[in-house]
Amino acid sequence: MVLYLLRRAASLLLVLFGLAILIFVIARVVPGDPARIALGPMATPEQVLELRTEMGLDQPFLVQLGTYLSGLAQGDLGKSLLTSRPVMDDILAALPATFELVLFTIILQIVISIPLGILAAVYRNTWIDNVTRVISLIGVVTPGFVLAILLQLVAAFYLGFFPITGRLDPSIAFDADITGLLLVDGTLKGRWDVVADAIRHLILPSIALAMAGIGQVVRITRSAMIEVASRDFIEASRAYGIPERVVRFRYMLRVASVAPLTILGLEFASLIGNAFIVEFVFSWPGIASYGVRTILQKDLNAVIGVVLVSGVFFVIANLVIDIVLGLLDPRHRLREGGRK
Repeated sequence: MVLYLLRRAASLLLVLFGLAILIFVIARVVPGDPARIALGPMATPEQVLELRTEMGLDQPFLVQLGTYLSGLAQGDLGKSLLTSRPVMDDILAALPATFELVLFTIILQIVISIPLGILAAVYRNTWIDNVTRVISLIGVVTPGFVLAILLQLVAAFYLGFFPITGRLDPSIAFDADITGLLLVDGTLKGRWDVVADAIRHLILPSIALAMAGIGQVVRITRSAMIEVASRDFIEASRAYGIPERVVRFRYMLRVASVAPLTILGLEFASLIGNAFIVEFVFSWPGIASYGVRTILQKDLNAVIGVVLVSGVFFVIANLVIDIVLGLLDPRHRLREGGRK
């Protein structure tokens, strides 16, 4: 298992290194002068040249790449043209909001999709199965930003209970200075009003983000449960008189959970990047909305930093998935060459 994890970690580090070079190259070949965009159309050529020199854009490409990789190895992502602060500081300030939203979304997906998938498999080809499949199909085909706008309209016009912007009501004074997560810090400080209001703010954006993943996981869980149900060891368990509840949740679900867990892990990583439009619609102060603003301003250092953070989450999610799958099914790590 240790050898298997070392091999996976080494390969994922290579992926991160390749991503860092790729995004740097793409950022440099995109049309437009970052210095001119940052200073505006009224800046003089001398001012633009001075900023280009300060940013190192007057250096040869390979020199720029070497400087960038050297700074990256020390945790330095450069300075943001948008905020005039270190990019790392901006990302660390915005990351808790996105992480809290994504974590809440994943919990929502697990709580809804796994039981629905099991329910659809148990009541296969009945009206329950048909309704579940329609719901999953709607979730898959509906873009997140469309659902976000619809939820805002419904919440604002009909319900009036769920807020449609921000993380916390402006009238509530609270500083999340422990972890940056309102739910965690509010619980630690005993501020249940903060926790309740933060949950109200999380509901709509998390539903908009979760629906596509819920649709996928429901369909995969249903298919996996149906496939496992026909295996010999399940039939043998029933023949021995083991209660159906134990067969389903102890034997079938453990084997069938491999595919849904893989999807949920990748979904967690992808939500860091896919939250761009949803965060923008709900004015959520996270890393995704920060990334949108930096892209519009062609803030190269910030854009590279946001993409790299998304890549790091993908790498970590892949590694965690491999560990979980290796524990659930030892054949997985044997196929990967972790142990012969």
